[in-house]
Amino acid sequence: MQLKQIKIGNLVTKNNVFLAPLAGYTNCVFRRMCFYLGAGLTFSEMVSAKGLCYDSKNTRELLLLTPDYGAINAVQIFGADPYFMRKAAESDELASFDLIDINMGCPVPKIFKNGEGSALMNNIPLASEIVREVAKSGKPVSVKFRTGVDGEHIVARDFARAVEDAGASLITIHGRTRDKMYSGPVNFDAIAAAKSAVSIPVIANGGVFSLNDAEELMDKTGADGVAVARAAMYNPFVFCQLTGTPVPDKKSVIRAQLDDTYKYFGQRFATVYMRKMIAFYVKGMPDSSAVRQNLFRCSCKEQIEEILNNLEF
Repeated sequence: MQLKQIKIGNLVTKNNVFLAPLAGYTNCVFRRMCFYLGAGLTFSEMVSAKGLCYDSKNTRELLLLTPDYGAINAVQIFGADPYFMRKAAESDELASFDLIDINMGCPVPKIFKNGEGSALMNNIPLASEIVREVAKSGKPVSVKFRTGVDGEHIVARDFARAVEDAGASLITIHGRTRDKMYSGPVNFDAIAAAKSAVSIPVIANGGVFSLNDAEELMDKTGADGVAVARAAMYNPFVFCQLTGTPVPDKKSVIRAQLDDTYKYFGQRFATVYMRKMIAFYVKGMPDSSAVRQNLFRCSCKEQIEEILNNLEF
């Protein structure tokens, strides 16, 4: 695929292959790893604006950053109250972040019922007001949304135009409706229509697991780049394939992820998280089922390291 830098306000990305926000996965260690493997921009897990304003401990942990490594720090926030969204964007906790992404596409029922995430596609005036308020922070703003809430209400084109008019510098469009969650075909035409309606960069998302997938998504939508989500969970080395980055020793990369996850998050979180991640990484390998069973019996770093040392990637 054709690689190029993407300009987002006053920021310029390394390339146009992004790591999409993934709740429960895209912590600071994982983001840094994906950046080194070729991702041009990475996003934090989604952070509740109200949780941030109310000083929630769980919310603060989502904002941890590793020391500067030359990447743009992008945080994704969610909420439906323009006041709290602006307050979060201007908070000291987000001072170290360069780019603020607004989640207007999360399909999870709890988020949707609160009028947040993908529910905002049903309320373009409110979505626009939120973008305007967040943009007052002075930082570039991006918005991630879907093609619509359901097949009867495809709003990607109008929604894209509205958030651009409100001050967004970039949009990412997941090519499925809210009711389809993460399955089913990607609606290339809806993304293409949105792309034709705006002048800001458009990143297409959905179904990118290989170089062929990425090229098809860009060819059929005219998008400026792609965002990879679930594929990165299972295989972060997909960024090497998509960008032509030389593939490093995989075991060394995963070992570094293991070390840093324990360093930044402590034993309890790191043990659960790294068991899950390595279980993803071994999918399709010989005896992967037995490896996963052994992984989920691990209760400390040393036990996980022992399993990792015996793997051949």
